[in-house]
Amino acid sequence: MTASRIRDLNDRFRRLGQGNGRLFVTTGVQARGPVFVAEAICAVRSDDSFEETNDPYGERDFGVVTVKGTRVFWKLDYFDPTLSAGSEDPADETRTCRVLTVMLAQEY
Repeated sequence: MTASRIRDLNDRFRRLGQGNGRLFVTTGVQARGPVFVAEAICAVRSDDSFEETNDPYGERDFGVVTVKGTRVFWKLDYFDPTLSAGSEDPADETRTCRVLTVMLAQEY
């Protein structure tokens, strides 16, 4: 139940931007220009390539997409609402701020 709740919250934030969270785009992605940034975010939002080999815990908290021939990683991390420590319970939206980072593969 916990993994499915985390997955649902992750998908809601990543796909729709809904819920308590922040989006960060690294300088490497930004350096490729605003069109690339927009396409990368769109690719992250529409990513649905999850299977047991790349999502073993079923939380959908990491993915790889290709934008204009460039591998882009995205990662969701869970912090407390003040962003000063990790979340004690990522399944509890009131106690968690999701941080979605979009980065070039070489920045990981």
